[in-house]
Amino acid sequence: MTIYTCDESFEGMMTCIYYAWASGLGHRNIRLELEPVLQSELFCDYVHVDADKEKTEKVVRSVRRKISDLAYRQIYLAAMSFEPDRLDAIYRFMLLGFAYGSKVTEMLGAPPVVRVLELSRKTGNEAHYFREFARFSSVDRRIYVSHIEPKCNILAITSIHFADRMPSEHWMIIDDNRLIASVHPKDEPFYLTRLTSDELASLAETERRRDEFTELWQEFFRSIGIEKRRNYDCQRTMLPLWYRKHMTEFQKG
Repeated sequence: MTIYTCDESFEGMMTCIYYAWASGLGHRNIRLELEPVLQSELFCDYVHVDADKEKTEKVVRSVRRKISDLAYRQIYLAAMSFEPDRLDAIYRFMLLGFAYGSKVTEMLGAPPVVRVLELSRKTGNEAHYFREFARFSSVDRRIYVSHIEPKCNILAITSIHFADRMPSEHWMIIDDNRLIASVHPKDEPFYLTRLTSDELASLAETERRRDEFTELWQEFFRSIGIEKRRNYDCQRTMLPLWYRKHMTEFQKG
């Protein structure tokens, strides 16, 4: 068994799939894993693959032309999941896709298809939640900063939404888990950048800033509730506790 490994970036995964496909070893003799590999298996050859932009573009182009744009979207969302088996599931999904074309997304009897659809749905749902739950703090009324800690890597997906809704504002969305930030200059496209631990610590101070709008929002949240109808179990079901860490209305004043 030959095991191809790569980092968690989308480019790394697509490049890994490219080399696995081109190896000629036979798909049954190949497995794809994400790094770090915590425990090596006996009698397996491990091959590390570095991300390559050109090869990534070739894989993406092939998927969109030979399978479908819908399949590419599902592959991308599945790749942004946090599940460790996602890379190999995407590879098996693509094998079926290149064999059956656009019909692959309807082959619900095939485990790789079911797994990719499940992963893409989870990622899409979480991106939807954070479009609703992201809260921005104003820094000197010039730039808006939001902190999130999603399980899936949904920063780019979420940023597309806010770039459409807030095109003429300076804003930044920070993924505290992955040390990456989406930066949107006014009236320009957003871009992703990596942060150091010191930069993240400095940016964390933005959440501690308070102004009249912070207090107004918290007071509004408290005042609209009806005491006799409060149901904290239902609230936790609709809004799990781990979503609330960076939400203004749940911050202590």
